[in-house]
Amino acid sequence: MGEHTAPGSRHPAELTDAEPPISHVLLSGGIGGALGDSSMYPLDTIKTRQQGISADIVLKKYRTTGQAFKTILREEGFFKGLYRGYTAMVLGSFPSTMLFFGSYEALKRNMIENTNLNETVIHLTSGFFGDLVSSFVYVPSEVVKTRLQVQGPYNPALKTTLNGNVLYNYKGLYDAVFTILKNEGAGTLFYGYRATLIRDLPFSALQLAFYERFRKSAQYQAKSTEIGLGMELFVGGAAGGLAGMITTPLDVIKTRIQTQTKVQIHGTFSGLKSIFAAEGLVGVFGGVVPRFVWTSIQSSVMLLLYQSSLRVLRGN
Repeated sequence: MGEHTAPGSRHPAELTDAEPPISHVLLSGGIGGALGDSSMYPLDTIKTRQQGISADIVLKKYRTTGQAFKTILREEGFFKGLYRGYTAMVLGSFPSTMLFFGSYEALKRNMIENTNLNETVIHLTSGFFGDLVSSFVYVPSEVVKTRLQVQGPYNPALKTTLNGNVLYNYKGLYDAVFTILKNEGAGTLFYGYRATLIRDLPFSALQLAFYERFRKSAQYQAKSTEIGLGMELFVGGAAGGLAGMITTPLDVIKTRIQTQTKVQIHGTFSGLKSIFAAEGLVGVFGGVVPRFVWTSIQSSVMLLLYQSSLRVLRGN
């Protein structure tokens, strides 16, 4: 996964020798990322389905989050529908989130100790770097996951999509990877790589900035560095939700690029322009509601699990 919750739980100036070792950060990050993504996976499936299918079909079957949930559950089932592509997500989420957290913390601590840059620049730079490092793992897994989510259950009788294009029709994770490598080449696993970075780098930067600002405000109100479980969940969720909502158009174009079987979209911004011309704001902001909910709750859950895992590893 490419969208992560800010791992730091302290103001940079408060870093001390008591900071957890990077090995703890890596393990806690992987646990938090995988479990956080797992908890909100059905919403991710709904969002992807709303974004990856043409607007006219979305309006008929997936217009609202509730309608989409009921339609997928009724027509495809829980595991084969709402959790389609889950294994691909987990196999990518755990190692990529480890890399993100570890890279973020390592660079942040180094910059705090060796530079005089302000905290906002440090958070932005570290967030960008963490996402860039982890992208080499999460982008291939997301391509496979996204295709499986848009496809739905395997249907040996299905040869074309609803709009007449040749359909990828995978039996499961391993069949998807093998078929992609055989028929389209390894480069296909990095379809939308640039679009993914264009989405995730701004997302991480906004999320980190929002999170640090919201948490500072909460600490000021509480007159303490400890703001409590409820407020920790709120600030993490608010930061992730706002960042997710703002970057929804970039998420839409990423999904369209990764699910196309023949190149029709050549660039991020030219693609957004064509989607807007053909589908309007419904297309450009496709899946904004589930994305907002998903990034809000996933951020809260991931942050809580990350900090809880660190406490367990410390023996607290």
